[in-house]
Amino acid sequence: MYDTYVSIDLETTGLNPKRDRIIEIGAIRVEQGQIVEEFSTFVDPGRKLEERITELTGIRDEDLADAPQLDEVFPKLLEFMGELPLLGHSILFDYSFLKKAAVDRKITFERSAVDTLQIARKYLQELPHRNLGYLCQYYEIPHHAHRALEDAKATDRLFRKLIELFYREETGGQASTEAVGKSAKNNLFEPQPLHFQIKRDTPATKPQKERLYRLAEQHKITLEVDVEKLTRSEASRLADKILAKYGR
Repeated sequence: MYDTYVSIDLETTGLNPKRDRIIEIGAIRVEQGQIVEEFSTFVDPGRKLEERITELTGIRDEDLADAPQLDEVFPKLLEFMGELPLLGHSILFDYSFLKKAAVDRKITFERSAVDTLQIARKYLQELPHRNLGYLCQYYEIPHHAHRALEDAKATDRLFRKLIELFYREETGGQASTEAVGKSAKNNLFEPQPLHFQIKRDTPATKPQKERLYRLAEQHKITLEVDVEKLTRSEASRLADKILAKYGR
């Protein structure tokens, strides 16, 4: 049975890995069904948080003021995960941000994973909701929602509950390794390859950064981002946004 993995969850500035940034990573390493290690850190996104993100997660700009940047965090996370498969609730969301981080750093990052949301969609169709918070409440699983480490732990607990309830049904009533192996491609309780394609972003150029500083000075505005940490595409979008609002 699938009992060795990394359960992971991210908090981010938004839903789009092309434009948004990771602000918190939480993960637990599970070996033979036992939690053996935890990984938890804030990440400096290089920009101020929108109010809706603070309301959702409880994370404030002050929490991120002294947080490490992703360049420092990501290698440590990779070491923590090793080559283990992942576990997550809507895992492709988290994977998309991790894949973007890897691509931007010219790192190969391919993983397989089990998605508890996909299991819930198959076996809990009668429920009105299948988000992590609702399922934890439904099964009376302790859960502090929208904080990365707590979500990772809750996903692990939910996975164990779903195994208890539906694993034998998924494997045709047989729990043997041989039976599972034969149906692994269709078994939602076994890791399946994740697929997400995204292009690499490069740091903003010196002329781009100088242009943004000039625009901010010219229009007497305070930029809500750290210009030195922008990518080329982000710098271009921000300049266009300023010009659209204030003119040339």
